[in-house]
Amino acid sequence: MGYEYNTDNIFAKILRSEIPSKTVIETEHSLAFEDINPQAPVHVLVIPKGPYLSYDHFAKEASDQEIVDFNRTIGEVCRICGVQADNGGNGFRIISNTGEHGVQEVPHLHVHILGGRWLGRMLSNV
Repeated sequence: MGYEYNTDNIFAKILRSEIPSKTVIETEHSLAFEDINPQAPVHVLVIPKGPYLSYDHFAKEASDQEIVDFNRTIGEVCRICGVQADNGGNGFRIISNTGEHGVQEVPHLHVHILGGRWLGRMLSNV
């Protein structure tokens, strides 16, 4: 079973400039922008510009250049936002939801970078 990308998802529309976003950084292969419903003082989404549904899809089909760019962009967002643990920040959390059980709301690969406060445990023991 292959991955079927829907070009009408909200992130595809952001990439086409049909919906505005508050850009943190844009590179050749990636876009990082502030979440419209932030869950922490720092809440930035990083998306690849290519049509990838999830991290496994991206890891399987993206070019080496896209993969390096995406990961370096995540690191640069952490630096820009001051959450790097090695530079005076107190750390951050990266989340990427996939599929129904992962509660993915937008069918385009995206990672949430959250920081700027204590985030608590990631999952309960339920």
